[in-house]
Amino acid sequence: MKLAKLSLSLLGAALLFSSAALANDSNKSTLNLSDKITVEGKTLDAGKYTIVWDGAGPNVQVTVLRNKQTVATFPAHVVDQPARNTEDAYSANSEPDGSHSLTAIYPNGKRFSIALGTAQAAAQPSTTANSK
Repeated sequence: MKLAKLSLSLLGAALLFSSAALANDSNKSTLNLSDKITVEGKTLDAGKYTIVWDGAGPNVQVTVLRNKQTVATFPAHVVDQPARNTEDAYSANSEPDGSHSLTAIYPNGKRFSIALGTAQAAAQPSTTANSK
């Protein structure tokens, strides 16, 4: 009887920890920049980045990492999309000086985008640059 209770407790703990680990991975994506991009006043060079976002509601805090080092942090909004994103992508605005500023991130396999500034920015991915 004690063995059965112990086994059930261990199984429950294993399920709890594995679901927590999966939930953490669901707030993580890759961002492959093809050009230099400005984010909240910081310039990110072209290359591969990891993004992680925290928050359960429409307002989230996004952290951009390169080689496990934080390079930018900014507030953003989660905006529902009608279909799943088919790949990791982003959109950017061209500035008058020729630079580009990040407006939204489209995580692969998700039915939402992460919009910087106003939520309307993610609703129009006309300047989307694919990560491939």
